[in-house]
Amino acid sequence: MTTPHQNSTNVPMGRRKLLGLLAGGSIAGAAMMALPRAAQAADAMDKASLEPHGARNLEELTTKLAAAPRRRDFKTVPMILTDPHQWDSEALDALLHYRPKPKQVWDNTDIASPWLNLMRNSLNAQIWSFKHPDFLAVSANHGTCHLPLYDQYIWDKYNLPGMIGGKFKRNVFLDIPKAMQGKTAADYNDPTGLFSPESNCIPLLMQRGVVFLACHNAIWEFSGGLMAKGHNPDHLSHEKLAAELTNHLIPGAVLTPGIVGTIPELELAGYSYTK
Repeated sequence: MTTPHQNSTNVPMGRRKLLGLLAGGSIAGAAMMALPRAAQAADAMDKASLEPHGARNLEELTTKLAAAPRRRDFKTVPMILTDPHQWDSEALDALLHYRPKPKQVWDNTDIASPWLNLMRNSLNAQIWSFKHPDFLAVSANHGTCHLPLYDQYIWDKYNLPGMIGGKFKRNVFLDIPKAMQGKTAADYNDPTGLFSPESNCIPLLMQRGVVFLACHNAIWEFSGGLMAKGHNPDHLSHEKLAAELTNHLIPGAVLTPGIVGTIPELELAGYSYTK
């Protein structure tokens, strides 16, 4: 089966294209009524970077990550990845070699937790309170917190809202709030502005330099869970179903061979672990 919106091997994703694709709530199957306002918001965000003034190292990393290839044309994937070509090794390597400190990796597992809010608060304190403009936050997503890293096509096809009790009707984590239209980065103390709780969404955090890591192990186990529950309309093998999920990770996500195995590598590289 050929699914829509797959990125070819080694195709880099620029920031404007990335934000445009994320804006409507996902790549495929987005609610059409949300697209105009979301596209406007994404375009506005793209005109003025939300990365801190003077964050030269962070800007260089963002550019490097945007140019790094993301393979999203898998036909099958195995349970255990053994070759760097099977994950986003170039992007992950850039994170492991990011030198400025402090830098923080968040072990995010629960979709219903305040995970986006906590990372936003950490960014605000590090940047403006402790004066670390090159501070880097990395979101290591697994468990149910991995679901926001799938596009709306996967949310619709496999009824992800139903699998998590209907709390989230679609992938709302990719929506740029309507209230952010017309907002600028000039007033960081605006209580409803771009750095406030009103802006807790993946696209705006990406614009601030946050990197979201995807987990192959979560993909493999989730595909197995879908098969066990009979949510496999195309009757795919485990290897093919895991490949389809991998091919529908959101733009900008960095695929790792497994979050629980990647976190120690990040800690060795100087990242502070936060749960």
